[in-house]
Amino acid sequence: MSAMDRDDMGLDPLKREAVGWVRHLTSGQATTADGEALRRWCAQSAEHGAAFAAASRLWRDLAPAGRNVRAAMMTEQPSRALRPFNRRALLGGGLAAAASAAAVYGLARPPLGLWPAWSELAADYRTGTGEQRQVALPGDVSIQMNVQTSIALRPADPGVARLELLSGEAAFATSGRSFGVYAADRWILADQAQFDVRYVSAGGERPVCVTCLKGELRVQRGAQATALKESQQLRYDARGETLAAADIEAASAWQRGFLLFRFTPLSDVVEEINRYRPGRIFIVNAAIAGLPVSGRFRIDRMDEVLTQLKQAFDARVRLLPGGIVLLS
Repeated sequence: MSAMDRDDMGLDPLKREAVGWVRHLTSGQATTADGEALRRWCAQSAEHGAAFAAASRLWRDLAPAGRNVRAAMMTEQPSRALRPFNRRALLGGGLAAAASAAAVYGLARPPLGLWPAWSELAADYRTGTGEQRQVALPGDVSIQMNVQTSIALRPADPGVARLELLSGEAAFATSGRSFGVYAADRWILADQAQFDVRYVSAGGERPVCVTCLKGELRVQRGAQATALKESQQLRYDARGETLAAADIEAASAWQRGFLLFRFTPLSDVVEEINRYRPGRIFIVNAAIAGLPVSGRFRIDRMDEVLTQLKQAFDARVRLLPGGIVLLS
């Protein structure tokens, strides 16, 4: 029996089964038959549906931070003895208790093998699922925060604003004041520019994408720097960086209340939609996960996307409690 399974034994049977269902759905091996079986399982009682919705919410809320914390801890403390964390405490005591335990133990084992976003608890500005926010800093720096975004203020020299994008996506604008945004391991520096920075998990990775909308930028790591001009985009991660022409319309669509996809795999489209609507959409038919999607969708009408996907791919849509949707 694995350590993860032993932790599950501390849960009551219903919660343990719900965690098992979410783990299977996110394994990439779920089938259409599994989706039908889950629908029947949730339909057994209101308690079954609520348990699955709770487990799904935890998966959604903790997954991005979990990957980040796990990577950071393995890099900074590779030889430190790690103590397992009882996942019953997380499901029973909630996210706050889990975050506290993670701070104490350094590396935790909450449900589904994920870690809470202890670094994000110190964010000065945060947005949740489907929430966007405008922030104005002293001087002439403005920020438009997209959904599921956390930003922390950083120490700065007089007259120089410094922020850290802990996760998510935001658009920044400065009209003369020296300004810097730290994301992953690089500084994005500007004096007079508008730009978008996205730091969101994609395909199991967590790259940073910087899009220069107006003006000029400098992306710096140590003594190395890359210059960006208007309509250029830089993607970087631990493996390196790539500079290319930017699709400005697509990169900034969220600022105008839309999501724009151009031949994007359905699995990536669903992951993005899940950031904007409560609950979660699961693809339970691997055959449709890679199908290309092109379209323009209103953020304030995310549920309409399901109807459009159903019609476009002749897909089956099953609605479950807690905003859970099975797409097959």
